[in-house]
Amino acid sequence: MAPSKRLIGSYILDWIIIIALAAAGGGLNYVRPKHRPFSLLDPSLSFPMVPESITTTKLALAALLAPAVVIILIALVFVPGFKTAHTLKRRQVLQRKSWEAEQGLAGLALAVALAFFVTQGLKNMFGKPRPHMLALCIPNVPNVIASVVGGYGQDISPRWTLVDSSICQQVDRSVLDDAFRSFPSGHASFSWSGLLYLALFLCTKLAISIPRIPDVLLSRAPASTQLPQDTELLPLHRRSYDTSSAQPKAQTVPRIPTDETQTLPLYNQAAAPPNYGIIIVLVPLSAAAYITSTRYAEFWHFGFDVLSGALIGSLSAWFSFRWYHMPFQRGQGWAWGPRSRDRAFGIGVGTGGYVGKEGWESVKEDEAQSRA
Repeated sequence: MAPSKRLIGSYILDWIIIIALAAAGGGLNYVRPKHRPFSLLDPSLSFPMVPESITTTKLALAALLAPAVVIILIALVFVPGFKTAHTLKRRQVLQRKSWEAEQGLAGLALAVALAFFVTQGLKNMFGKPRPHMLALCIPNVPNVIASVVGGYGQDISPRWTLVDSSICQQVDRSVLDDAFRSFPSGHASFSWSGLLYLALFLCTKLAISIPRIPDVLLSRAPASTQLPQDTELLPLHRRSYDTSSAQPKAQTVPRIPTDETQTLPLYNQAAAPPNYGIIIVLVPLSAAAYITSTRYAEFWHFGFDVLSGALIGSLSAWFSFRWYHMPFQRGQGWAWGPRSRDRAFGIGVGTGGYVGKEGWESVKEDEAQSRA
């Protein structure tokens, strides 16, 4: 069953939008940011210039390229699952692997692009000086009076004033502009967007999550808290459609156990995953925390800057993960399914969702099946 060209085009458009978002973020780097006034006697801006240990290239390798490689490997090795793979044809297995890899990479790209764009825009709007701004500025101290924009300390000393960036003798304009891009931290937002997304992806694919009884099991549990041992929920994203209405009806149907005489207490319906899963998840999170710490320790950002950047990256990662993947407790490790052919680019008012009876196959295959 090949997807229709219309549907393929819609997903190509998705990637074009993600790339455009990232390109817009890169273009903002060439826009001159605001230069917030500062004091030459402000000790918080007087830190020395320390070379960054995590360069932009290293950041891209750690937070974008490495997660992309891991996502592809996970999709190739663990999808669709060893038990499920035996029940599928080779073509179906390859389709499932390709779909999960594409959705995983699309979520990663969206998370990073979104965090990058938002961070670059905020940097230009706030124009906050970096902790080592004075080292980059190289102020012309004898002519401080000509750059005064405010302050009431002139009676004590001409330097007890607020000055603008016209006092700086830095020749390289790009270096001076970068000195006023402290808030928020780009390294923090970029690293947390890519590496937290990778951690969430690993959790869903390797079934690493805090145990929880599904609500449907609780609602159906008898007073004795006994449930069939083999009770298994169908994925919640499977929908049935009433032919009399275009509105989809979500269904949650417990499968009937093979042996109804075997029962387990309710507290045995979930169990904690192996502890090695914690280590797997901590690796990308620790890497993001380390990258973030270097920006504060090496005087490139203030504490509030790195925390704000980490928050932006974390929100971008969570949003992008939920945009493409089902919840931990209900999704069983799957990404959301594809949009339907006739709803590839949008839906009208009153339509239930992007999944319809027409499916994702091409029109020709639908016609061939109907004739057969």
